[in-house]
Amino acid sequence: MVTHGEEVRQRLLAAAVQLIPERGWSAVSTRVLAERAGVTPSVVHYHYPSMRALLNDAVLAAMRQVLAATESFLDNASSPVEAVDGMLASVEQYSGADPMSLLFIEAYLAATRDQRLRDGINQVADGLRERLGQWLAGHGVAEPAATAAVLVASVDGLLLHRGLGAEVDARSVIRRLVN
Repeated sequence: MVTHGEEVRQRLLAAAVQLIPERGWSAVSTRVLAERAGVTPSVVHYHYPSMRALLNDAVLAAMRQVLAATESFLDNASSPVEAVDGMLASVEQYSGADPMSLLFIEAYLAATRDQRLRDGINQVADGLRERLGQWLAGHGVAEPAATAAVLVASVDGLLLHRGLGAEVDARSVIRRLVN
């Protein structure tokens, strides 16, 4: 059973995930967030010590959720090339300009000024890199940890460039990383 307090916290986090891509990280105020979540501004500060803490929690939870769904490509792949294809297919739903892509971009930018957020994002990304590296090692890929890091960074970069309007089909190039 979800308590009323937990339900309010979830509404605050969901509102933050909606507002960050719409308005930009720095334009999400307590008042706007409270209004979107259907609570008073005092409720925001009752549940979180600061807006920064709330925004960080919201972004990190969303990132964990997206990466957990993305990792399913490993469950279905029988070869490293299939894993790369699955990884690329799992992110095709993101245009680079959609709300989730914008959320990630805003978070990366905010992390340049917020060590705690940067550490949190690194922890989330480390989980994916580690799982992918272990999977690649089990399939005989040379330098699996480094290859996993380059694969994850490449996909992030491709999404960032999509948001700028660049359409790059890097599938064949990325496949070479695992051959």
